[in-house]
Amino acid sequence: MNHYETVFILNPVLSETQIKETVEKYEDFLVSRGAKMVSKEDWGLKKLAYPIQNKKSGFYHLFEFTVDGEVINPLEVEFRRDERFMRYLTVKLDKHAISWAERRRTKLKQKA
Repeated sequence: MNHYETVFILNPVLSETQIKETVEKYEDFLVSRGAKMVSKEDWGLKKLAYPIQNKKSGFYHLFEFTVDGEVINPLEVEFRRDERFMRYLTVKLDKHAISWAERRRTKLKQKA
């Protein structure tokens, strides 16, 4: 089991319910393939550094999870097929990145 982090940007024209359904769909996709969700974050609507598909903003989300490596390719294929996704990035975390992510999560919990 490897530790991964996926950040994705959803189209800004989606409604709140469509965004929620999309996030749940891909969380279920991961869990059904044996992933253990460590953290989910909704970063909200943010302005993009440059236009993507003639859009200047997007809804950012972060998934942090542990799963076997062969699940990542099917996940990214699903991202490419879904027109609601503007961009995505999946990164395998090493031990230093995992500890940094844990510290960041504890800081966020203390703020809330």
